Amino acid sequence: MARTTLVYGTLLVMVRISGKRTVGQFTPFDLLVVMLLSEAVSNALSGGDDSLLGGLLAAATLIGLNLLIGWLSALSPRMERFIEGRAVLLGRNGQIYEERLKQHRVGRADVTRALREADCPQGQMRCLFLESDGSISVLKKKES
Repeated sequence: MARTTLVYGTLLVMVRISGKRTVGQFTPFDLLVVMLLSEAVSNALSGGDDSLLGGLLAAATLIGLNLLIGWLSALSPRMERFIEGRAVLLGRNGQIYEERLKQHRVGRADVTRALREADCPQGQMRCLFLESDGSISVLKKKES
């Protein structure tokens, strides 16, 4: 149980450090649970060093940690920011912040696609955000 908790915590920090674009539509802890659950159960199924009971205990620990992190995130805005991150402003009033794109490893093609999907030419863009889940959202200027 302690080993499972240590692996969970370490991978959570590593995924958060790797950036928003790494996790795509998953929150970091959802991605970890999916990855680690399969690993925990595979050892038990393959007949390795871990027994069936050991694999199930690891899976239960992971689910419990996921619930705990979700609960703590709901109670504490600080914990929520740590786990899920914040949206990052990538552009405003038609101007794209190239340094922010580089800093967060967002390709220009991704920005172009997001503008296209929002049916928003760059000149009509009010704000462009990299969301905490890795998606890009566009706010259009209000039409007069």
